[in-house]
Amino acid sequence: MKNMKGGVAVVTGGGSGLGKAMALEAARRGMRVVIADVQPEAMNAAVEELRAGGAEAFGVLTDVTSAASVDTLAEAVERQFGPANLVFNNAGVASGGPIWESTENDWKWVFAVNVDGVANGVRTFTPRMLAAAAADPVYQGCIVNTASMAGLVTGPGMGIYSVSKHAVIAISECLYHDLDLVGDQVKTAVLCPSYVSTNISQCYRTRPADFANDSGPTKSQLATQAISAKDLANGSLTPAEVASITFHAIEAGQFYIYPSPELLPIVKNRLDHIVDGSNPDIPYEDIPMFKERRDRLKEALAS
Repeated sequence: MKNMKGGVAVVTGGGSGLGKAMALEAARRGMRVVIADVQPEAMNAAVEELRAGGAEAFGVLTDVTSAASVDTLAEAVERQFGPANLVFNNAGVASGGPIWESTENDWKWVFAVNVDGVANGVRTFTPRMLAAAAADPVYQGCIVNTASMAGLVTGPGMGIYSVSKHAVIAISECLYHDLDLVGDQVKTAVLCPSYVSTNISQCYRTRPADFANDSGPTKSQLATQAISAKDLANGSLTPAEVASITFHAIEAGQFYIYPSPELLPIVKNRLDHIVDGSNPDIPYEDIPMFKERRDRLKEALAS
């Protein structure tokens, strides 16, 4: 996708973190921007920041777990700006710890946001973008789904989050193949960042009461949260840097977007074991952050 100026970018989870960075980068490229978020304060602040920078922007309070809410978002976008050119299915939450300690509500919440949220975005916007392509031979569109390097590797304590992000990569790959059947004006890409300095570790603030647990987190879940918060704070890339990398990749027509390619040997190690049929194995001595995670979790489980 080359021509972004004057186009329309829609970003779920656009009020903060990676989503906000994507929105700001879209505005820098002359796009009109729609911020979709479940938190009205963050959404409104992001919209005001975009407008202060000279961008055309508005916000739509959106719960990506609701198909009806995402439909309302799409209708508002087309009513105000016309067809979307870039759709970032970016909203996400995190949960970790030993996988057997995750409750039914943990599973329901993480999958509702991370998987259903992406599926709702794909289901809602793809037909509209294909219709725009059919009506205009110069129309270009791209759907970008935010997965994670956790969607390509597994490790101790990564739990439901890793499972959900594997699903996002599968959704994205299936969408890629399906879009290839109907033309080349609408594309898709999957973003797989590693640790980035965002506030996803505070995502529990948006957890609905329907998905609340009766008791607090376990010792090992708390240990995982502490490790993740530390790794996020020490992320090698800022959200703005990831956004810049992402837009360059979209322009180049890349499907897999790896802001931290230095981690790809971990992915290859895993895939080699899958192909060989050998048991999963992580080279902990070569991956300090995985080693620390393993050691901290061992201590928590033993206490």
